Parts: sequence; C-alpha cells; structure tokens
Amino acid sequence: MMNIICSDLEGVFIPEIWINVAEKTGIEELKLTTRDIPDYNVLMKKRLGILDAHGLKLADITDVIDTMDPMSGAPEFVAWMRDKAQLIILSDTFEQFAGPFMRKLGMPTLFCHQLKIDTEGRVTDYCLRQQDQKKHAVAALKGLNYHVTAFGDSYNDVTMLKEADQGFLFRPPANVIEEFPQFPVTTNYEELKPLIAASLATGADR
Repeated sequence: MMNIICSDLEGVFIPEIWINVAEKTGIEELKLTTRDIPDYNVLMKKRLGILDAHGLKLADITDVIDTMDPMSGAPEFVAWMRDKAQLIILSDTFEQFAGPFMRKLGMPTLFCHQLKIDTEGRVTDYCLRQQDQKKHAVAALKGLNYHVTAFGDSYNDVTMLKEADQGFLFRPPANVIEEFPQFPVTTNYEELKPLIAASLATGADR
C-alpha cells in the first residue's frame, strides 16, 4: 500500500496568523482560534464581525503575513517528509493568506478555503471548500488505497486524526490532550519523526 502524509498548517509549520494580526492591531478578540472555539463557522463569523467593526481590510492582514516566517525547522521538516512520502497540508486557512508561506516551505500541496473580498478590499465572507474538509480529504485518500498518516494541533484536526490510519497531536493545548487521550502527543519535529517513520513502515507492509 502506498503512503501519504496529511498535516495541519497553522501551529504546526507556521505561527497562528490571526494571533499575529491581533498582536499587530491590538485587537485581543482576534487571538481566538480553534483551540478556543471548536466550531469553525462560529469562529469565522466572529472574526468577520471583528474585522468589520474595526474597518480592517485584507491588505491589513496580508501586511502582517508578509512579516511572518515559518516556525524554526519547519522547511527542513517538510523536506524530510517529502523525501519519505507525498505530503498534503489540509488547512482551514485561506488561499489569500497561505501563498507566501507555501513558497517559504518549498511549495507543498495545500488544500484550504477562500475569502470573499469586495472591490474596496474588505473581507465580506468566506467560502469553505467543503465542510469538515480535513476528514473528507483523508477518507478520499484512503478510498484511493493510501495509508494515511496525519497530525495536527487543534480541535479542527481531530476528525482528520480519527479518520487517518494513524494520527498524532503536535504541540496541542492541554484541553485537547485531555479530551482526546487516544492520540500520541509530540512537542517538536524530532519527536514526531520516528512516529511518522513507524506509521509509514506499517503502511508499506500492508
């Protein structure tokens, strides 16, 4: 059986974009992520309301993104995985945010969502590629006879981890660890490498 790796993006390879925007703008409410609010639609509606209330436009967010870099060691870790198996990043970020990071990570494959932007550059809505897209992507890959190894850090990764043949948590908050004790927990890339390698070996033997 062929192997494929699926991972989250923010909190795994890059810093949380919305937290950095919050720190840049001083808007504390924008620090909320799926670590705090498990329902992604509730979280995004809240974010859109905050952007509108403060008159923030897409350019204000992308200006922050342009100052951000991947986490230390992330490009090398991505290269290590891609030498072992195909990698697909499954993220609930948006194409308008992710482009600069993908170039810095060596252009891995990314499945994510899109924002709706009006003629004045305001973020008016968001378009999900698919509800619970991470789980459905993993299920589709398994249907293509791939052995799927997956990892992520937050609530919105849990269905992906459950659907995968093997799932791991990476630097999760304490509440996620407590609620989902079935997933091995890792805190850095070096801890994650042997778990991924073991899962890939299992997939290769099937």
